[in-house]
Formats: sequence, structure tokens, C-alpha cells
Amino acid sequence: MPSSAEAQLLRLIAIMARLRDPERGCPWDVKQSFATIAPYTIEEAYEVADAIERGDMDDLKDELGDLLLQVVFHARMAEEAGHFAFADVANAISEKLIRRHPHVFEGTGGDAKATWEAIKAEERRAKAERRGTDDAAAAESAPLGLFDGIGAALPALLRSTKLQERAARVGFDWPTIDPVLEKVDEELAELRAEIAAAPGPETNKRRFEEFGDLMFVVVNLGRWLDIDPEAALRSANTKFVRRMGEVVKGAAEEGRKLEEMRLDEMGVYWDRAKAKEREQGGK
Repeated sequence: MPSSAEAQLLRLIAIMARLRDPERGCPWDVKQSFATIAPYTIEEAYEVADAIERGDMDDLKDELGDLLLQVVFHARMAEEAGHFAFADVANAISEKLIRRHPHVFEGTGGDAKATWEAIKAEERRAKAERRGTDDAAAAESAPLGLFDGIGAALPALLRSTKLQERAARVGFDWPTIDPVLEKVDEELAELRAEIAAAPGPETNKRRFEEFGDLMFVVVNLGRWLDIDPEAALRSANTKFVRRMGEVVKGAAEEGRKLEEMRLDEMGVYWDRAKAKEREQGGK
């Protein structure tokens, strides 16, 4: 079996082509489209992130393979439709990396971050022109230009972070973290007021909006703290599952069902799980 990266990649591309063959391929693979495969692509990206968070390198190897398959799958469908092939995808990202790193590949020096941002801004203007925008400069200053490239299909927390980062680059940002903390308190107070209001369709609508506002400003707080809100929430989810596991285990040791236990009884095992984490140096 060939061992070089190039040979293995060519092998994978050939396997995908065979799977998509209308006559000899797999019926499931043949009937797929960009739209039906897209959810799997998103899922595999999260599986990669999960393996990294757990520090499982064997699993990471497998998950990266699954993610690579998604790229090969999409590229194959595009090639069949006459749009582009895998080589075009690889070439596009290679050219982009070289273009965005002149300080590395051209020895230009200067501020690498500033250069990166300037080049990305130029790329956004070029993309606007390709999409038929008559005035690229106007497109750059308009919302669609400012946030170009931040897809609406991104997970909400991730998209919120990217939107706020992009706005901050043009100066739409608080000068320090203190106003951000004050804004968190303000949004929480507004949500509390709606919770206290008489129930009804309009109240429910306002609660929904205020809850969204609170989440949005919490994401901004995370940006100020240099915390990835998506990663932080994944960590919190993992911690919750781990601690509830101890609650379930404790109930089983008593021969009881969770539904039969009071909250304070379950809380004993929850606190025990927290104590165990502290002893082990966890969070």
C-alpha cells in the first residue's frame, strides 16, 4: 500500500469516485447532494473539536479522516457537475495562504496581522465585485460588505463571535471590559423585568428577544476575556454530563430512580462530583 501523503490522497479521491459511480457505486453515496452532505460536514468538524478537547490523538486521526472525506465528497460532486475538482480546492487554499502571508513567502516584513486584515478586506471587495456589486467601495462599508464571509449557517455562538470581532476591527467596540460587564447586568435586568411581566404572546416575544440580547453580550464578554464561547459551552456541557453521571451512579447504588429522588438528595451526589473534581485538579 502506498505510504506517501500524495499517494494516499489520490487513493481516497479514487475511492470516492468509485462510490459515486452511477453504475457500480454505492446507492446511498450516488443519491447524495451538497445539501444532504452539508450537515455531516458540520457534524464532523465538531467531532474533530471534541477529540482535540479530550486529547485523544487516535480519535483525532480518525475524525480528521472523516472531515477530509467531507471535502473529497463535496469536491467530487462539484467535479461531476463541471464546477471544479479537488485539485482546484487545494490550489485555491494554497494560493490564499501564500497571498495572505507575504511576510513569509515574499519577505516583505511589517505587521503580519495588519497585512492579513488588509488582504482579507481586499479579498472581500473582490468577492463583492464577482457577485455583481456595482460599487465595491460601497459594498465594503455596507453591512453585507462588512460581514461578508461570515456565513449565516454558522453555529449561532460562533457567528456571534465573528460578527463582533469584525465590528470591533472598524472601531465599533467598548474601550474597556467594564462597560461590557455593565451591559451584561443591564440585559439580565431587562430579561428579569420581562419574566416578571404578565404572561402573553407579546411578553413571550420580548422574553425571547431579551434572552437573545443577553446571550449576545455574554459572547462579547467572552471575546474580551479571550474565551471561545463555543469551546467554553462545550466544556460546560461535558462537565454537566460528568456530574450527572455521578448523580445517576449514586441513585443506582441506593437502588433508586432519579424520578423518585428530591432535588436536595440528588444535590448530595452533585456536590460529591464537584469535590472529586477539585481533588483531581479539575474544574
